[in-house]
Amino acid sequence: MHGPVSTAWLLVALCAATGAYCLLRMRSGVAEQRRAAGGEALMGFGMAAMAVPAAVFTPPTWAWPVYAAVFGAATLRALWTVRGGLAHLHHLVGSAAMVYMAVAMAGAPPAAHHGHGGTGIPLLTGVLLLYFTGYVLLSGARLVPAAAPLAGAAPDRWGDRPELARACRLSMGIGMVAMLLAM
Repeated sequence: MHGPVSTAWLLVALCAATGAYCLLRMRSGVAEQRRAAGGEALMGFGMAAMAVPAAVFTPPTWAWPVYAAVFGAATLRALWTVRGGLAHLHHLVGSAAMVYMAVAMAGAPPAAHHGHGGTGIPLLTGVLLLYFTGYVLLSGARLVPAAAPLAGAAPDRWGDRPELARACRLSMGIGMVAMLLAM
């Protein structure tokens, strides 16, 4: 996604750091957290790769279909996971949004990668922007602590702390909003 170069590099750093933290979260003792962290690491690194400024590196034409295929597989996996409950619906929406952005970039002429190629926002982009903006606002509100932790409570392993996982998802949601705005 191609906007101002400094903004793009900040987005690359945010997404790569989030992906790296999610890789560390994969060491959790809880299988469900490991599974979620793996998908989030893929999303973070994929977003970082897509956000590299076009002024620095223009991906070859074959890269966009590869992104679409990788995130298409992640979408199918998320769809499989969602069938058992809606807890992973956000992963499904996120990976489908990545497929949408990769397909949009594959179909765009190279000159359009440097800014908006037309007027207005396509309907699907607008819907995804509304979803991720709402997600970011809701996730940010959930990060506000309801009460201080008990003084005698043993701290969780840092990779298993729910507030860090929520912060990870929040930062990827912010990155997704930025990428959708730059489309």
